[in-house]
Amino acid sequence: MRVMMMHKNDANSEAGNPPSKEIIEKMGAFIGGYIKSGRLLDGAGLLGSKHRTRISCRDGQCTVKHGPYRGEDSELPAAMLALEVTTREQAIGWAERYAKILGDCELEVGKVTEPWDLGVMPEPQNAPLHFLLIEKGERQHTPAQKAAISRLKTEMTKAGVLQRSHELAPSTQAKRLYFTNNKLRVVDGPFTESKELIGGFTVMELPSFDAAIEIAIPYTEILGGTIEIDLRVLV
Repeated sequence: MRVMMMHKNDANSEAGNPPSKEIIEKMGAFIGGYIKSGRLLDGAGLLGSKHRTRISCRDGQCTVKHGPYRGEDSELPAAMLALEVTTREQAIGWAERYAKILGDCELEVGKVTEPWDLGVMPEPQNAPLHFLLIEKGERQHTPAQKAAISRLKTEMTKAGVLQRSHELAPSTQAKRLYFTNNKLRVVDGPFTESKELIGGFTVMELPSFDAAIEIAIPYTEILGGTIEIDLRVLV
């Protein structure tokens, strides 16, 4: 099964403070081992909410709201699209087209964390920008919406914008992990929402949720021992 492990933002990352060199090194070694094993399929971190934009559509009208924000709306994702663009406005433009297909909806465009955001290398000149487009909420797309989304994704791919995408199964097939000082509490889905911003995700090929939880334990230890993590199955 393909499992997405999403960790939530903490106060430090929301404030824009980069992780320590020790955390970066430990996390690099941790993730590197799973890359070599072939079990890590994808992953990205997200900057704090001041680098994010929400597109909310109701009754045919869409509003765009730039961060910072926290705990104001649902943080239950239904799909994620990794975009490569040259400007933030370009990413928002694609998201607005996606939103018009869905009708009443909420999307988020979040800036992906780059190596230079962590201070591990200088920023290259003219580096492309990477954003994560997050479709929120749990809804059933109509056949017409599915076809329109497929056409838009094809257009985005041909334009070199869409790098990859993930569709999440309903949260009835999910687990939420609450770590407090490395002590774990597991809650089974379904979930209505989470007020904690998504801080990043990994996608792994694993045999079971138990295997995902085993990975989440040392992952959480590296991040300080207190964090919220969602485990979601990919369609």
